[in-house]
Amino acid sequence: MFITFEGGEGTGKTTLIQLVKNALIKNHEVITTREPGGSMITEAIRDIILNPIYQGVTPITEALLLAASRAQHLDEVILPALKAHQIVLCDRFIDSSLAYQAFARNLGFDFVLAINDYATKHMPDLTFYIDLDPKVGMTRIQNRDKYDRLDRETDQFHENVRKGYLEVVRRYKNRIIMIDGNQSIDAIVSEIVQKINERL
Repeated sequence: MFITFEGGEGTGKTTLIQLVKNALIKNHEVITTREPGGSMITEAIRDIILNPIYQGVTPITEALLLAASRAQHLDEVILPALKAHQIVLCDRFIDSSLAYQAFARNLGFDFVLAINDYATKHMPDLTFYIDLDPKVGMTRIQNRDKYDRLDRETDQFHENVRKGYLEVVRRYKNRIIMIDGNQSIDAIVSEIVQKINERL
């Protein structure tokens, strides 16, 4: 299964994915990966997208870099793992581009889907969207050692990202399960593992 995790800043995706892996690995082969990133080439693209030193990255360039990274990530990491009958747990995928670039950056769903044509042929089997008030999420990450370029965006931008995600959930309700991010980590992990086991 190809399972993705989505949400705004501070929703705890990284921690959740590790705990879900720990729960599943007793009975299944599981790998974890992330976007942008997941391999040497895609981590290099991630640095260009997120490193605050690159101030001149335009919204269209950002979206194209993400699409390029996603294609490489699919070929290098995700598809080989699925071929080997592993469960892939991925921190972000195309839904992030739809929420951040299509909606919050105003590039439009058609444009983002078009440049991600390759990815749309390999959509996740299941996606968990962790819904949380952006103000709560940003409070959670205020003690991070390093803020990336998206962390530093305006409060309005992060509000728009959430609105984008809610639109994505509406469009893909058969694939995406919305999880209340205000619950404890243990409660969220339990809910997610139960849903995955039902599908398995």
